[in-house]
Amino acid sequence: MGKMKTQCGFPKRTLNYFFVFMLSLLPALPISQSFDYGDALSKSLLYFEAQRSGRLPYTQRVRWRQHSGLTDGLEQGVDLLGGYYDAGDNVKFGLPMAFTVTMLSWGVIEFREEIAAAGELRHALEAIKWGTDYFIKAHTSPHVLWAQVGDGDTDHLCWQRPEDMTTSRRAFKVDEENPGSDVAAETAAAMAAASIVFRRTNPHYSHLLLEHAQQLFEFSDKYRGNYDKSIAGAKGYYSSVSGYMDELLWAAFWLHKATDDANNNPNNNNNYYLNYGIQNANSLGGITWALTEFSWDVKYAGLQLLASMIPTEDKSEEEKQILKQYTSKSEHYLCACMNKNNSTNVRRTPGGLMYTRRWNNMQYVSTALFSLTLISHHRHSTNRTLNCPTGPVRPDEILSFLRSQVGYILGSNPMGISYLVGYGDAYPKRVHHRGASMELQRGKTGFLGCKQGYDNWYGRQDPNPNVLVGALVGGPDSEDVYIDRRGNFMQTEACTYNTAPLVGVFAKLYSLERAVASISRTGASLGDVSIASSSV
Repeated sequence: MGKMKTQCGFPKRTLNYFFVFMLSLLPALPISQSFDYGDALSKSLLYFEAQRSGRLPYTQRVRWRQHSGLTDGLEQGVDLLGGYYDAGDNVKFGLPMAFTVTMLSWGVIEFREEIAAAGELRHALEAIKWGTDYFIKAHTSPHVLWAQVGDGDTDHLCWQRPEDMTTSRRAFKVDEENPGSDVAAETAAAMAAASIVFRRTNPHYSHLLLEHAQQLFEFSDKYRGNYDKSIAGAKGYYSSVSGYMDELLWAAFWLHKATDDANNNPNNNNNYYLNYGIQNANSLGGITWALTEFSWDVKYAGLQLLASMIPTEDKSEEEKQILKQYTSKSEHYLCACMNKNNSTNVRRTPGGLMYTRRWNNMQYVSTALFSLTLISHHRHSTNRTLNCPTGPVRPDEILSFLRSQVGYILGSNPMGISYLVGYGDAYPKRVHHRGASMELQRGKTGFLGCKQGYDNWYGRQDPNPNVLVGALVGGPDSEDVYIDRRGNFMQTEACTYNTAPLVGVFAKLYSLERAVASISRTGASLGDVSIASSSV
């Protein structure tokens, strides 16, 4: 057997398969413009430290941020320190925060090894745990979830750093009398997904998260209602336009995945959650809605993708048929992103960027890119194509399109700037963000009041004194035009749920780039690969 080994220690046949696989990717890996995906990954995770609320740890790397929101929950007699500010304001909105953590967790679940190879796994786990630690605090009893801290109306009247804010820190909850199925189910999904992330490294914490997730799902399903009817302050900021039906299915499939017999435990509730997703597939819209967007509000495309990856070998005929319909709806979304449907495709700007709507368009781009990364990753491993109305799409075609979209984000666009703040030399300098746009006032004489922030900082033409590294801003308009002005919040504000899906995307592209570089270093030419191909 020793003669079968190469100097790298791999069997020759294994290397041949690997060379052929990498050769299939070469058309999707253009060398005309290269990007440092490892750097993009590092920066994307750094962004979440800038969005932290509460008492910051000594390991905090974003030094222009300090402790904030230290009285959160005090008025209501509950400890609500921690969590994330959603964007450029100082409110902690539970629905987008939970979706952020779900997407971060999904990225780690699928691309854990890739993130670890980039040296960023610890930071990814810290970003997730900062959110789940807060959710544990916010879930004070089985049927009570504190879903918001702060008031959007009063917060938006002021322009103050979170460290100096004087606006209301009132906390709002959902309970049996004031239900919030959407926010409770999304928080259940986040904790279920995170329980998978921590299963190997912190089993006790993983079990705790799963208990909370199961309680929250039971609460969200038994006491149904839209959270923005119970928390009036959420309306106008994060109204649940899609309702709560998508979140119920989304949470059920995440709980199915989280309870999927990782430890051969015969007492798990795995079948319950799968049955829920099967039996309610039609009534809750899982197999009736075919959409072209995936976001913190509208989860159908995401849950359909999640359902499509459930193995069907040991399933009943009914289950197989329902899961097949979930897969069909998922493919509608993926094909729309690729412009491969006969109709109902995602629009493109003249420069080629996917375009859904003018307010924070990049949030829809990032979730689409994660979905495409995931399907490319899985279809490559099974050698399956994406079945679109215009014809089958190979995994390498998906990857090529994915790279073009990521390239647009990182600077290959008509404006010639990176929409990921801090990446490259040219990027947005006037992000709509209170903390980034103002210098810390502590240690200086005088108090900067609510309106003084607008007077002294908001209207300045100068770049922000603090760089919000890793933030993905709203992005250009339908004609690829981006106006870097602090007041242009539709384009210049960044949100946690914009960046979260990109963590997995950058990790996968970084891994592929390293693999190609490794082949290059071994001296394998295309001829060598061709010979290897013919010998397989």
